[in-house]
Amino acid sequence: MGRIVLTEFISLDGVVEAPGGEEFEYRDWSFEVDRGDDGEAFKEDEALGSAALLLGRRTYEGFASAWPQYEGRLADKYNSMPKYVVSRTLRDPAWNNTTVLTGDLVEAVSKVKDEIAGGICVAGSIQLAQALLAEDLVDEIHLMTFPVLLGRGRTLWAATPAKTRWRLADARTYGDGVLVTILERADHPARSDPVR
Repeated sequence: MGRIVLTEFISLDGVVEAPGGEEFEYRDWSFEVDRGDDGEAFKEDEALGSAALLLGRRTYEGFASAWPQYEGRLADKYNSMPKYVVSRTLRDPAWNNTTVLTGDLVEAVSKVKDEIAGGICVAGSIQLAQALLAEDLVDEIHLMTFPVLLGRGRTLWAATPAKTRWRLADARTYGDGVLVTILERADHPARSDPVR
């Protein structure tokens, strides 16, 4: 059975909007802080260790316009792995190995979890991430926290219908103070190998 792994670049004040180039007052804010070679390796290993991508439409369109033009291990992984897009408007995805999920979110994502063995990486995709948290479908949260306060922008944390408990599985600092925390659901069976 698959695990939903939410992975986000996040500021100290919880902003996850536009860390890598989208339209925003503080465009590319995550690139202003060096995460070092080890931080880069963490993100690459995280992606290479994932079995599939689960994305919202806007994040998918950004990935789909960028990754097909790149070469290398990471590009090969992204371009060949199964990709699932939650969208009511996307009809004919052009990126290789993409499936559009429509209808009930819980039903569609639960089916993907049943079909995929391993980590199902949700990168960015703010609205989808919030919906998955609200529906209690997330198994792990990977936060790469940058030491910056943005003061505005869309945040990851939205209201959820119930309290959930999380366990800190790992925490490391990379580069110029970029903190990576890996959290697992406290009431899910403990894993000895969180996706990294």
